[in-house]
Amino acid sequence: MTKALISLPSLALVTALALSGCSLTIGGDSSSQPQSQEAQTSSGSGSAAGSAKGTSSARATGTAAATGKAVAGYEPGQIPPIPMFELPDLSLLTQSTGAFTPDLTRTITSQPGVTVRPARCDASGSLVSGSTVLGGDGSMSTSSGATSVTNNGDGSGTYSDGKVSIVNNGDGSGTYSDGKVSIVVNGDGSGTYTDSATGESIVINGDGSGTYSHGKISIVNNGDGSGTYSDDKVSIVNDGTGSATVDGATVSAKPVPKAGKVGTFPSIDAAKPVQSCGTVITLEDSVLFDFGSSGLRSEASTTLSNLATVLKDSKAPKVQVQGHTDSISDDASNQTLSEQRAKAVTDALTSNGVTATIESVGYGETRPVAPNENSDGSDNPAGRRLNRRVEIFVPTF
Repeated sequence: MTKALISLPSLALVTALALSGCSLTIGGDSSSQPQSQEAQTSSGSGSAAGSAKGTSSARATGTAAATGKAVAGYEPGQIPPIPMFELPDLSLLTQSTGAFTPDLTRTITSQPGVTVRPARCDASGSLVSGSTVLGGDGSMSTSSGATSVTNNGDGSGTYSDGKVSIVNNGDGSGTYSDGKVSIVVNGDGSGTYTDSATGESIVINGDGSGTYSHGKISIVNNGDGSGTYSDDKVSIVNDGTGSATVDGATVSAKPVPKAGKVGTFPSIDAAKPVQSCGTVITLEDSVLFDFGSSGLRSEASTTLSNLATVLKDSKAPKVQVQGHTDSISDDASNQTLSEQRAKAVTDALTSNGVTATIESVGYGETRPVAPNENSDGSDNPAGRRLNRRVEIFVPTF
């Protein structure tokens, strides 16, 4: 398979609705302070919080502490943050030149915390995050087949291609839908995200409160330090005053940080056609590891087995496994942890029969995909959650 240029029909992403490389993130205004060390292992065990992940230094007492009953990767009484969500990179949306197809990757994307997307590389061929949107002005309307793009010249516009529909109002608000994912951004810090295929739902009210639900997992953040978490293994109620109940047992726990605000749609500019250099599969650390640990959780075996099957079926000759951390703890500890986690995943893929050449590399905290801190210096637990990840990069072949 050779590299191909992503076609943007008739300037059909000349507007690209300026969304290539734009992340609409939740948690960007979270006001909590750094609470724990990334390289410090938590003794908590229990149900994973799907795509929610964060840290806390709350020290539990009583029955809950004695039993260690907690959300996986968290301490007793600790409630995970409401996750961030982001728009897809539309400059890479029309086609993927990577090794995988939605059918191939369905088994590994059926759970929160796992994403598959076309990869973007720099001039040297190294995987990079984000994209560049080049400026443009003036109004235009174009159509090619099922694709229709309107740029009103005032920052607003629309895009549709029979599958994806986008409305950008030019004032920071807009909508995105693709038949599966639906996103509403109100421009005032509030917004919603729903995934009809998985049942995942996020509501952000813009005032520090919000909700998250997926299957049996439910998170409620009241915005005043109090909140609740429940799944099929544990129930947590944080009163916001320094204590929480875990299945009825009282523990000490810091107040729940405020949920961040939803970003805004950017105004529409011109976008340059871009080249996909392969496929990248991102696994959040909570899918694979307990907090601060490089030992694979038992629950990760199914995900990694499915991933190994995908890699074998694709006959990819070369794979790179990259480990990443957030910026909590010191540089050396984060670098070591990222290397150990990348090697753990590499070993698991090899043991599951992957014969491709696998390069294992750790980048520590040097390649974040979201802010670890807010602009005011406060902690951004939802952003740190996104930075703690393992990426499987499969170059185009």
